[in-house]
Amino acid sequence: MAKNFALIGAGGFVAPRHMKAIKETGNNLVAAVDPSDSVGILDSYFHDVRFFVEFERFDRHIEKLRRQGDNERVHYVSICSPNFLHDAHVRFALRVGADAICEKPLVLNPWNLDALAELEQESGHRVYTVLQLRLHPALIALREKLLKEKRAHKHDVCLTYITSRGRWYLVSWKGQLERSGGLPTNIGIHFFDLLVWLFGPVQQNEVHHSEPTRVGGYLELERARVTWFLSIDFNDLPEVARREGKATYRSITIDEEEVEFSGGFTDLHTMVYKDILSGGGYGLEAARPSIELVHDLREASPSGIMDRSHPLLLAAARRT
Repeated sequence: MAKNFALIGAGGFVAPRHMKAIKETGNNLVAAVDPSDSVGILDSYFHDVRFFVEFERFDRHIEKLRRQGDNERVHYVSICSPNFLHDAHVRFALRVGADAICEKPLVLNPWNLDALAELEQESGHRVYTVLQLRLHPALIALREKLLKEKRAHKHDVCLTYITSRGRWYLVSWKGQLERSGGLPTNIGIHFFDLLVWLFGPVQQNEVHHSEPTRVGGYLELERARVTWFLSIDFNDLPEVARREGKATYRSITIDEEEVEFSGGFTDLHTMVYKDILSGGGYGLEAARPSIELVHDLREASPSGIMDRSHPLLLAAARRT
């Protein structure tokens, strides 16, 4: 039987991927909410969605459906709202008798996970997080290869992620530390989750440089030493990317060899939904290592650029 979904944050950047996943898994989107009414994208996937700009009216509608029995009630709430609202919206989903499927970061603080775990137990419903890179075929193969290795020394890994954003970014909630969690949380968490998934638990972490538009540091994982750099500044893009008109540059190297996973992203959210609906999915504990890591990075005081800093930070230091 097809399941009924509700969507919180229908006007957001990532929401269409969830709409597509709900459609492609043969399920129904019955209600959506967003304070912005620029949600015409809904018509590309569904034609009979009850839409609300006021959360209170949305809440009342979902509660009304709950009382109409299993065929009418909402079975899953998909959450694409701003980061600081995720915790409250997951709680809402559990309260109305639905499972939650929440975008990253699931929550901003590790202790929020403990509270949600208690609510899972009380409600009998589940909280799932979207860790789509763990379902990328090339990355699954890479992890299997790494786990089979017998090495005396750790891998040397370099993570670079530059995704150019205009001045609007710092004005919006994304530029507010208490609402977004900062760059490591907002744009970096899926990469940090990937690194921990590939190379094991965090043993040491350092922030070498931090400002609103760029941040970089060093991680020691169980099986890797990682230099990392995140930026939303157009000027940090490599010259070749700027010449080609590209706004994003993403690179992960392992022992100076590039990890190729640029393709295969189109259907990852649909794969996440299929995994959840078939009894799998990643829950609270899967999210914990990366939530703890980005929280620690957020609280850390930058130590300054040093020899083991990311190459882009070293190059910037030499220029000054």
